[in-house]
Amino acid sequence: MAVAIVIPARFASTRYPGKPLVPLAGADGDKKPLIIRSWMAASTVRGVDRVVVATDDQRIADVVQKAGGEALMTPTSCRNGTERCAAVLDQLGDDYDLIINFQGDAPLTPAFIVEKLIDIMKDSPEYGIATPAVTTSPTVRFQLFDDQKQGLVGGTTVVRNKKGEALYFSKSVIPHLSKADRADPDLPVFLHIGLYAYRPDTLRQYASRAPSKLELIEGLEQLRFLDEGIAVKVPLIDKPDLELWELNNPVDRDLIEATLMARGIK
Repeated sequence: MAVAIVIPARFASTRYPGKPLVPLAGADGDKKPLIIRSWMAASTVRGVDRVVVATDDQRIADVVQKAGGEALMTPTSCRNGTERCAAVLDQLGDDYDLIINFQGDAPLTPAFIVEKLIDIMKDSPEYGIATPAVTTSPTVRFQLFDDQKQGLVGGTTVVRNKKGEALYFSKSVIPHLSKADRADPDLPVFLHIGLYAYRPDTLRQYASRAPSKLELIEGLEQLRFLDEGIAVKVPLIDKPDLELWELNNPVDRDLIEATLMARGIK
């Protein structure tokens, strides 16, 4: 199976303009742009034939190319990362059986999660898309509730059926938890990891459809698949030793830099 990783990145983020170029200090104190740290993380994944950054901004492309990476330009009309991945399919050619959407704001994503996702798609030809989740720790759960209380958009949670397929994704914590239950580590509260594996045909089908109302309300691109009746496989992945913080808000920089330090990532 030929696999390509695509890292979508745009400069004009509504919530955090210029986010891909935000510098993040590593364990040695050296600062690298967020998009480079994500590209470096994606480049460690085994079993991948190509890693590219898909962007509509020349500033981002220049930074990636200067670091030795490959950047493909996409239209400014792309509404989300999945559409941006679809926009580079023709440039990638027909040589790939699987496209991995590696989030440009998630430089802490461990390679083993991507490798596990690739293996799952190899073993599950009936699915056109898969995206992983992890069981939340009380620490992450309270961080999510704290973000909500402050009006910040934190992580995304997902509920699954017995087959491990997504029932719904939300930026609110689902299922509903009483305050007494929030510290229970055994509850089925799953944090969605913003990482996707698509078959090219499924990706093209997605791009040919208009955004769904739920997708627009939640601001979650994957809800378009559910609205179109496309089954989304959500495997549970073993939780890494350290939290998988994403750069959603400026306050997340300290969390990510602390984790880079703890992992010894330069």
